[in-house]
Amino acid sequence: MRIHVVSDVHGRAEALKTAADGADALFCLGDLILFLDYSDHGRGIFAELFGQENADHLIDLRTRKRFEEARAFTRRMWDSLEGGAWPHIERAVRRQYAELFAAMPTPAYLTYGNVDLPQMWGDYLREGHHVLDGEVVELGGLTFGFVGGGLRTEYRTPYELDDDVYAAKVAAVGAVDVLCCHIPPSVPDLLYDTVARRFERGSDALLEAIHETQPRYVLFGHVHQPLARRVRIGRTECVNVGHFRGSGVPYVLSL
Repeated sequence: MRIHVVSDVHGRAEALKTAADGADALFCLGDLILFLDYSDHGRGIFAELFGQENADHLIDLRTRKRFEEARAFTRRMWDSLEGGAWPHIERAVRRQYAELFAAMPTPAYLTYGNVDLPQMWGDYLREGHHVLDGEVVELGGLTFGFVGGGLRTEYRTPYELDDDVYAAKVAAVGAVDVLCCHIPPSVPDLLYDTVARRFERGSDALLEAIHETQPRYVLFGHVHQPLARRVRIGRTECVNVGHFRGSGVPYVLSL
C-alpha cells in the first residue's frame, strides 16, 4: 500500500491536485489556509486585506516575540475594516477553502491544523473526503489514528487546544500502526525551526503514547524547517512529512 502524505498546504491548491498521483490514498495533516506568509510577506489573507507593508510589520513583531505589540497592532488593523474583522476573514477563508477542497484528491483522509477553521470544512468536503480527529481508520489491514489541531501558544491561532483536551484525543486513538497528527511529539530536535529560529510547541501526550504503544510511524508537520526531519524512539519512526507549500511534493509512505 502506497500513501502520500501532505501537511502545511497553506494555499498551494495547484500542487495539491496531483499530490495523490500513484498513491492508494492521500493523507492531509492540516493547515490548509494561508493567513500570513513568512516567506513571501505579500501573500496571505492579512496582506490581501492590509498590504505587504503592514504584513512586514506584523511578522517583524512576531519574530522578535513582541506579542502584546503584535496583538495591539492587529486589533487596530481589524478595527479599521468596515463591519469588523470577521466578515472579511470569513470571505477570504471561504475563498481559499473552496479552491483547496476542489483540488483535494480522493480518497483523502484529513485532520485539522492549528490555523484551520473546522466549523467551515463541512461546506466544502466532497465524496471521498474523510475527516478524522481523535479517530481511527483501517486501511489495508493496518490502523491509522488521526489527531488534529495544535496546543495553546502566543500566536493564538484558530484551532489551538488546552493540553488536556488534546491529550484526550490522543488517548481516544489508542494503539495504532500509524499515528498521524498536525504537531510533533515534544522532542526538541523535531520542534526547532531553523529558519524562524524558534521552538514550536509539541505534545507531551503524543510522546507518552509513543513510549507506551510504539506505533510503526508517527507522521506530522507544523514545523516548516525542522532541525531534524526524522527521529527514532524505540521502534517508532517519527517523521516530519514536510512543508507542502514550500516543496509541492508529498511524503511517500509505503507499507
